[in-house]
Amino acid sequence: MIQIPSLDYSIEIGAIHASSFRKFLVENFNQSKKVIICDENTNEHCVSYLTTSFDELANAEIIVLPSGEENKIMEICLQVWEALSDYKIQRGDLIINVGGGMITDLGAFVASIYKRGVPFINIPTSLLAMVDASSGGKTGVDLGPYKNQLGLFSTPQLVVCDPIFLGTLPEEEKLWGKAEMLKHGLIRSKPHWNSLKNISVSEINAETIATSVGIKNDVVLKDFKEENIRKGLNFGHTIGHALEGYFLSKNKKSHGHCVAWGLVAESLLAYKFGKLPKEEYADIYQTISKEYPAIQFETSVIEVLLELMENDKKNTKSGINFTTISTIGEAHIDYSFSVAEITEVLQELFIQH
Repeated sequence: MIQIPSLDYSIEIGAIHASSFRKFLVENFNQSKKVIICDENTNEHCVSYLTTSFDELANAEIIVLPSGEENKIMEICLQVWEALSDYKIQRGDLIINVGGGMITDLGAFVASIYKRGVPFINIPTSLLAMVDASSGGKTGVDLGPYKNQLGLFSTPQLVVCDPIFLGTLPEEEKLWGKAEMLKHGLIRSKPHWNSLKNISVSEINAETIATSVGIKNDVVLKDFKEENIRKGLNFGHTIGHALEGYFLSKNKKSHGHCVAWGLVAESLLAYKFGKLPKEEYADIYQTISKEYPAIQFETSVIEVLLELMENDKKNTKSGINFTTISTIGEAHIDYSFSVAEITEVLQELFIQH
């Protein structure tokens, strides 16, 4: 079991039976009501494994949400809060979020708002949630096409990442999680980048996951409220979130797919209008284009994407805010590119010529 101490909780990576999960339940919530929040997929593939493996969860209430990012909205939160009221959940009870990034984001938000805060544990079941969404203390739901526009900082009691749950995922889903791992390498660790680009998603194991989690956790410990270096974790996400928001109501594309191409686009910005060397941009483009299907759209979509970027939650008075890189492994925050520069990159990458 790999344990990574975070703010006021621990991130544990390995078999959940070997983690502190059972001990934590017994010592802190033995007499408390427990609620499991999951989606249709994790209810089918993961929840029964937990409830049959841990007697402490035998009487847990289970709230099953519809799957998909389009359901990470306030209307769903209201339904969950009403269910928690029906179950008479109090501030000493426990919410356990079992699922991917949508569930850990929304479930943590629900727990943090209800009665001004109910303790919660995250058990991420997707690679993306393990390496990104489940830790760090960010909660959030979407507002229309705008990603995580509503949310707050609130830490879990415990995070347990058991790679056994990755066996329930199609390879494509693991690929979306790998995009966030590649980002960690691009902003903080060239060795991590180099190791990831040479392995398939089926070769990602607990140690690889722990390296990515450790990179993110190190940043979070230094800047929990994202006032400084934590903004570096947004690399690829300004354009990535705009792509995801646009396609949410079209032929939907996953967060990881959009972030992967966001990494390429923002690297191209860094090469054309910053200091990223040409050979490093070529390495990034070749690595990502080899694994992630190309994204293409009509020229008219660029205006929509720019509008989404202009309303991104990371922006300040200075305009559209980016994290950029000067070399693989070194990020720079609070960097602005002009609309003309962004447009040029979008046209070059995403418009069929």
